[in-house]
Formats: sequence, structure tokens, C-alpha cells
Amino acid sequence: MDNFQTVLRFFMNQKATIGYSFMAILTIGGERIFSMVSFQCPCNHDQNFAYGMTFLLGPGLVLLVLGLFFSSRLWRLYTGCCLNPVKLCPGGNCFTCLKVFVKIFSGACVAPIMWLCVALLNGTFYECAVSGLDNDLVLDMFCKNRTLMCREELARVPCSKSNLPSDLNMELLLMFRAQSQILGWCIIIISAVLGLLGTCYTNCRSKVSYLQLTFWKYYVEKEKEQFDTFAMEYASKLAERNLKSFFENREPEVFPFPNHKAWEEISALYTFSKSEQYYSTLQRYVERDDERLLP
Repeated sequence: MDNFQTVLRFFMNQKATIGYSFMAILTIGGERIFSMVSFQCPCNHDQNFAYGMTFLLGPGLVLLVLGLFFSSRLWRLYTGCCLNPVKLCPGGNCFTCLKVFVKIFSGACVAPIMWLCVALLNGTFYECAVSGLDNDLVLDMFCKNRTLMCREELARVPCSKSNLPSDLNMELLLMFRAQSQILGWCIIIISAVLGLLGTCYTNCRSKVSYLQLTFWKYYVEKEKEQFDTFAMEYASKLAERNLKSFFENREPEVFPFPNHKAWEEISALYTFSKSEQYYSTLQRYVERDDERLLP
């Protein structure tokens, strides 16, 4: 039993790593399915670029939208802001709001960047898109010092249906894939460096020590888990109390419930202050007796 708890604790501590690994596996699998099942390069100058870029960028944009859609931090900031624009910049501090948006957007960009890197490393979408560009710079890059037929048949190279010699067709295809993979590795390197610099900057500017910051992260995670569980149980009890009152045709029992101001208070995004030993808006609220007792 102790060994099981140790293994379970290890996986719980590595949830972020496991989540990103699972996301990477899904991305690779999705890209392979797109490449083998649905992607068929038209191999003509008029459609290659639009078709290839749609498969290269389209799924990434969908993943970005889904990442923003499932971001609880975004909805905590955005919900009700049309009626109360002050919620976007509490206390008039627009810089804090901007930092929150950057964190939300950077978190949502993880899956799209994974997709883009995997797609570029494979090269199928890129070679279709670039081969359809009717641009002198692109044509000179691939067909410089070659016959005019190279320019005319370049769009048919990804399908291996060009009238070019087979060795030249393979050479051009390898050039496409090499460029695609170089671009993919550049995005991976840039993302890794930016992630490292962002983490270093965040930790450097942290107002608390490393161990307290670690405790803070654990607390926020546990508070969210407990809130979801407690809210579901409390909602069930409230629904049961209301249904009993309705079907039994009697006055409802007294049921304590947070008021509107309380919900607004704990829904706000938390900003740390050295003058207060709080780790979330919920803790800040429940430890302020004067506000908690307001009707």
C-alpha cells in the first residue's frame, strides 16, 4: 500500500509533465492521421499554397481557440467585464491585466506550437504550400541555374508527378523537407529559450521564496480541487432542499448561501501583497470577517 501511495504521489507531482507528454502524443498522432488520411496536395500553382497553409496553420488556430476557451483564468477575468469594465484592470493597474493576458495566451499557445513543430518536422504540408508559391525569390531558390521546366513543374513535385527527371524531383523534394525541418527546429529552439527566459524572469521577480512559491502552487491546486468537490456537493444539497420544498408544498429550510458580493469577491483574479499572508482571493475573503458578515 505504501508503494502504491508513493507511485500515486509521484504521478500527482508530475501532472504537468504527464499532461504535456500526453498532449505531444496526441499532436503527433493527429498530424499523422491528417497526413495519411485527409491530406491530398492538389499539385497545381493555384491551390497548393492555400491548401498546404490551411493544413499547416488551421489545426493550430483551432487548438489556440480551444486553449483560450478552456482557460478558467480567462473567464474569471472576462466574465461580466462588459457591465463592469473595471474588472479588467482592478485598481486601475492595466500592467497587471496585461501580464495576466500574456500568461493566458502563452499557456494557450503550447498546443498550437506543438502542432506546428510536428507538422514542420514531417514536412508534408510545408512542401505542398511552398511549391505553389509563384514568387521569383522562391523559384530562384529551388530552380536557379536549372531549366524553365523546373519552374513550370515545381508545383507537381510533392506528388512525384512532375515531368522532371526522377533524381531532380527527389532533390527538390528533399530541399522542401530540409527547409521545413529547419524551420520546425528553429521554432522549437526559440520556444524553449523564451520559456526558460520567462521562467527565470518570473522567479527572479517573485515576491516570495522558492519554497513558499512551491507551497503557493500546491495550495492553489488543492483549493481548486476542493472547491469543485464542495461546490458540487453543496449544489446537490440545495437542489434537494428546493425539490423537497416544492413537492412537499412547505416552506424551505434555512440554507446559508453566499451573497452576490461574496461571489464577486472570490471570482476576482488574485494579486499577491507582502502586507497580507493570503494565497488566494478565497482565503483573503474568508479571513476578513467584516466583509464576510455583510448581507
